[in-house]
Amino acid sequence: MESKQLKWGYLLVLSLVWGSSFILIKKGLIGLTAIQVGSLRIIFAALFLLIIGFNSLSKIPRHKWKFIVLTSVFGTFVPAFLFAIAETELDSGVTAILNSLTPLSTLLLGILFFGVAFQKRQVWGVLIGLAGSLLLVFNGAVNHPNQNYFYAILVVIASMCYAINVNLIKRYLSDLTPLSITTGNFLILSLPSLTILYFTGFFNTASLTEVSESLTAMQESILYIMILGVVGTGIANILFFKLIQISSPVFATSVTYLIPIVAFFWGLLDNEMLTSVQFFGAFIILIGVYLSAKK
Repeated sequence: MESKQLKWGYLLVLSLVWGSSFILIKKGLIGLTAIQVGSLRIIFAALFLLIIGFNSLSKIPRHKWKFIVLTSVFGTFVPAFLFAIAETELDSGVTAILNSLTPLSTLLLGILFFGVAFQKRQVWGVLIGLAGSLLLVFNGAVNHPNQNYFYAILVVIASMCYAINVNLIKRYLSDLTPLSITTGNFLILSLPSLTILYFTGFFNTASLTEVSESLTAMQESILYIMILGVVGTGIANILFFKLIQISSPVFATSVTYLIPIVAFFWGLLDNEMLTSVQFFGAFIILIGVYLSAKK
């Protein structure tokens, strides 16, 4: 019973944290480019995790590092940039909705490539949740005709990356502590992210001494991305890896069904539109989460 309550607790906390991540990305894009947002997000998370988890790296066996590399690429590196680029054209709420395709991707990839067992109820839960997500997407498209929905493809690719990541962790890294996995991921990503950030010209811009409106906007954006990196990436990944270990990959990724609800309320505060149809879609999503999680 404790394990059951604990996994739902993790799911709720992660939905609140990651649901807030999309508005932080949006605010970060005011003063930074999409590539800078992706790089800084990883760098801030890496600094935080290396401070608190450096000693945990010794617990990773040598033969496990290849899986640490793979999970760092699919679970963090590629999605961090894809989401930032997508939000240059899509609202934060819409991006969060599209991210809810992750459980479906996880189930399909798990069955096809990782030999994951499943139940009919899980499939129905995923499909119902997906139907709620599609309702939200199509209704959002009607109400936001000026948005470029070709960028939605980037979010779909990111959801596939998350699905690969979850299945890799469940199959090959379940015996490691979440802190070890997360710290190992960001140790690997720190140098590539710094290199990318350098070539964006970020350090030249950040070194300007004159006070200007653009510099102030950049500083505010850096603050938002710092919060995103430490809380929405570093701490959240530790919790997520723990959730994967105590539950199933499909249940763990069902957090992406709750994320749009949180993201939409943040969107309301930022003048993004939320309709009664979208509320109904959110309710359908909750039903899907329950069914996909039930044994």
